[in-house]
Amino acid sequence: MRHTVPPILRKIARIAAWSLATAIVVLSIVPPSVRPETDLPHDVEHFAIFWATGLALAVGYTLRPLLAAVLVIFSGAVEMIQLLVPGRHARVGDFMVDALASIVGLITVFLVAEIRALTRV
Repeated sequence: MRHTVPPILRKIARIAAWSLATAIVVLSIVPPSVRPETDLPHDVEHFAIFWATGLALAVGYTLRPLLAAVLVIFSGAVEMIQLLVPGRHARVGDFMVDALASIVGLITVFLVAEIRALTRV
């Protein structure tokens, strides 16, 4: 990628990415009765947190196909873990939204960087 991220922004993005990933795991394994909910539709909640995670990872780390693959695997793992938690269940639809949102987060950073590079010329 042609852009460079200032070291402090890269560090903040990494902290945000790992905090978001941790929040995703925790919110996915707690009993449904203690999971916070917003007034947003279920899919929008999922999309938002996974998009933000993909975005933060793309800013914090070098954008590579490996990162995309890891995010898709993470999305699937989160759903599979729920099979072990009483009261929770895995959904293929959630996996699809989560994986897509993560990849869209990565692509968002790539597109913004490309647009910025084009406007500097």
